[in-house]
Amino acid sequence: MPLFLPPSKAKPPPPPLTTDDRRAVLVGLGVWVLLLVVALVVPEVRATGEGRWLGSCIAGIVLGLIGLAYVHRRERRSR
Repeated sequence: MPLFLPPSKAKPPPPPLTTDDRRAVLVGLGVWVLLLVVALVVPEVRATGEGRWLGSCIAGIVLGLIGLAYVHRRERRSR
């Protein structure tokens, strides 16, 4: 099997796949919201006194919202 094919023998690249990126971002955002609710409800998490769990959940939600805005803007520009 040769490592290099001349352009005349190379196959054309496949068409790009269409994906639903908004659904993937919404699923991730939903997981972060669920984890935030669990962190607020479970007393052992609140009893530690550390804001690490709540901060991580809030950061995940904020980044998910930024990602959702990015995906929305990208889809709108591609139309």
